[in-house]
Amino acid sequence: MLSNTKLLTALTAIWTLSTTPIFAALPDPGMEIDRARTAIVITDPQNDFLSPKGVTWGVVGKSVEANNTVENIERLFKVAKTAGIPLFISPHYYYPTDHGWQFEGALEKLMHTIGMFDRKGALSTEGFEGSGADWLERYKPYIEDEATIITNPHKIYGPETNDLVLQLRKRGIDKVILAGMSANLCTESHMRELIEQGFEVAVVSDATAAARVEEGDGYQAAFINFRFIANTVWTTDQALQAVSKK
Repeated sequence: MLSNTKLLTALTAIWTLSTTPIFAALPDPGMEIDRARTAIVITDPQNDFLSPKGVTWGVVGKSVEANNTVENIERLFKVAKTAGIPLFISPHYYYPTDHGWQFEGALEKLMHTIGMFDRKGALSTEGFEGSGADWLERYKPYIEDEATIITNPHKIYGPETNDLVLQLRKRGIDKVILAGMSANLCTESHMRELIEQGFEVAVVSDATAAARVEEGDGYQAAFINFRFIANTVWTTDQALQAVSKK
């Protein structure tokens, strides 16, 4: 049995540990912009996410409006063109053959059920114009200028299934300013894979958004991981300032 003195010492130690923060504040490594080595990457700037007519607007709309996401993505498009920074789009498309998958995750199941990002086929643009898979109309002048690099579609959430990393590497790019939809799915998955592939990544926190559902707020979940994993997290204003310095 512990003596009174030893018991008091043990209780004091336990109390000290319980009231002392174990984790210090996370550092912010930052990211220096070198225009020759930096790209802006936007995931899924498409109607189904960003238009009030899109099939997900009922769950993402409040987050998109709160973050001013549509306007902030356009500001990134503009600075890419004015500053001469390569702009990459990583889109999400589903073709009829993709509906033959024999198993799906929760969000895959939902997307396939509601026809999200559906296209007639890989070699057809029939019905594409103005569809949920199409770009938001206001973005088309930036994306369809024959200079923006549009990758193969990613099929789940990350760029492992498309050619984004190849396209970045072939242009000598190792720094990425990342934004787009949706925060805790494609944007976060792109961030994770790019980090794993050795890129520096700055996530633009108000140029993304996510679903708010009964299970939780996807944007808040993503923001925590952005802060834990990315080299830095910027607002759109901070991203434009960082680009403008060079």
